[in-house]
Amino acid sequence: HLTERALLQRRFDGSLRGLLRPRAERTAEAKRGIDAALTAAGLDRACLPKGSRTAVRDLERTEALRLSLALALVGRPRLLGIDDTDLKLAEAERADIWAQLRSVADRGTTVVAVCSEAPDGIDAVVVRTTPADTTAPIDTDKEAADALAEAGLS
Repeated sequence: HLTERALLQRRFDGSLRGLLRPRAERTAEAKRGIDAALTAAGLDRACLPKGSRTAVRDLERTEALRLSLALALVGRPRLLGIDDTDLKLAEAERADIWAQLRSVADRGTTVVAVCSEAPDGIDAVVVRTTPADTTAPIDTDKEAADALAEAGLS
């Protein structure tokens, strides 16, 4: 899927002049983009069960997350959104994925990740949609103000 994504990216994101470059040059650029995305996502083709020919259905949850991340990073986004980041992940896998997302953010991409359990030690804005104590009334205005203050937007 990465090759197809790179081809689509080149076709619809580049200039007309870029399409007129020699095929070998375009192919080499696409390969560099794929390799950079795989590296940024922490996915190694050699470690996959069937290498580059591994089907998505054969991937573990962390590998599938990393593949999704690599597919998104091929397009060099400024904002990356991930839903169910910690779904079906063990504690060690969860920490590994959050570390990978941190490294993507450190390279300049804004990462918005939704999870059921916020990680410790990550500088993030945490907004809970369900209160821990359901007997206490919820002050949503205060919650929103606190979230904005933590983000430095108040």
